[in-house]
Formats: sequence, structure tokens, C-alpha cells
Amino acid sequence: MPIITISRGSYSRGREVAEKVAHRLGYECIARDVLVEASKDFNIPEIKLVRAVHDAPSILDRLGYGKEKYVAYIQKALLHHFQKDNVVYHGLAGHFFLKGISHVLMVRILAEMEDRVKLEMERHSITEKEARRILEHDDEERRKWSQHLYGIDTRDPRLYDLVIHIKKISVDDAVEIICNTVGLADFKTTPESQKTMDDLVLAAEVKASLIGLKPDIEVTAKDGIVHIATTIPEAQEEILVQKIHETVKEIQGVRDIKVHTRSSVPYDD
Repeated sequence: MPIITISRGSYSRGREVAEKVAHRLGYECIARDVLVEASKDFNIPEIKLVRAVHDAPSILDRLGYGKEKYVAYIQKALLHHFQKDNVVYHGLAGHFFLKGISHVLMVRILAEMEDRVKLEMERHSITEKEARRILEHDDEERRKWSQHLYGIDTRDPRLYDLVIHIKKISVDDAVEIICNTVGLADFKTTPESQKTMDDLVLAAEVKASLIGLKPDIEVTAKDGIVHIATTIPEAQEEILVQKIHETVKEIQGVRDIKVHTRSSVPYDD
């Protein structure tokens, strides 16, 4: 069965669409739950995880590789949910983690700014000016975040299989469109697509286990063979490679470990 990711802005009705789709299909519906799960698993305050996927890069750049570390933890938790299939995810970043997985329907929900402003005003009892300022700021922060980490703009329609504008198309219409589309043959889970997902999950598991040791690490996996690439100062290479092997060999599903290092040599100005 497929996975549905719904990208949305604040007060765009995307949450409502996601929950109705999940209810109709009998799927699990997740969003903030993943942050709570990652927070517990890695003993990180939830607020830091929320900021890591919401704030613009400048907010957390002071933490060095802090943002990359937290995103790795979120990716691990999110992919474990996706691995089970029958999931609707709504929120930021979900579709970024699923490149190459064919049984994923990626949806973008849009709404008129005026309608979003009204909902923001009603929810928080604030003025129109303040509501608009908050929404515009939130949209810009999300855009910067996706560009910083992935070099893409969440507003680009090419990232999605469906882009639905909630206006003439109602929430219930959007639910109908999504449910009909996800039933198409191209979105069915196949043995090949499930294997690709399993490889992605293992790579995320390994990366999350190593990112505290080497935040700049790159990980891929195929058939239980894990490839790890990173830059290591020549003097530290032996001990760091040993630590990588010791950490990764304990992870279930790992059959072999290949570490690819690039030397980092200090130089004088």
C-alpha cells in the first residue's frame, strides 16, 4: 500500500485534508508525533526539534551542525513510520526524505492568503495586520529551510504529483481527488520499491547513530551493505574509522560496512 505526504502552509486546510484522507483510507496519520518520538529516542528537548524543521538556518547556525543532527533524528523516526506503509504524513520535510520511492503520492495543498489570514485571526484573536505578518514570516522561514538543506523550494510544483488549491476545490473535493489518485497502479507498493525503502531506512538508522560522531557524514545502503563517506583529518583517520565500525556493526540489518574517507589536511595561510 502507498504512502501519502501532504505539504502545506499554516492554515491552508492541509491538516484537515490529511486527517480526512487517513480516516477514509484507514491509514495512520502523523505529523508532530514524529518530533515527539525523535525527542524521546535521542533525549533532545522537543522544542529544539520543532525549531530545527521550522526556523530559518540562521537561527540554529550557532549550533554548528545542530540542524543537520536534529534533521537526521527526525528522518530516522519518520522513515520507520513510512516503512510500514498505509501512512498519511502532513507537515514540512516528509517528501524530502522519500526520493526514489515510487509508492509515494506527494501532494501540495495551497490556500488563498486572505482565507489563511482569517483563520489565523480567529484562532489567535489578533489583528489582520499581525496575522498576515506571522503567516508571511512562517512561509519565508520554511522556504529558507528547504533551500538551505536540500537546495529546493517547497513552492516548486515539480516536487509534487498533485498540487491542490483550496478555493473552488473544497476540502472534501481534495480528499476525493487524493484518494482516487493514490489508487492508481503507479502508486502501488512493489517488492522493488519496498526494498528501496528498506535501504533508505537502514541508511537513516546508521546516519542517526553516527551524526554525533561526524556531523558531515554521508550514508547509503543497499542489501545490507552500508557505504559511509566523510572527511577525516589524516592523523585521526584510524581511530575514527574504528569508532564508525564499532557503532554501525551493532545495527540490525547491517551485513557489511564500507568507509570511504577524504583527507582533511591543515594548511598555513
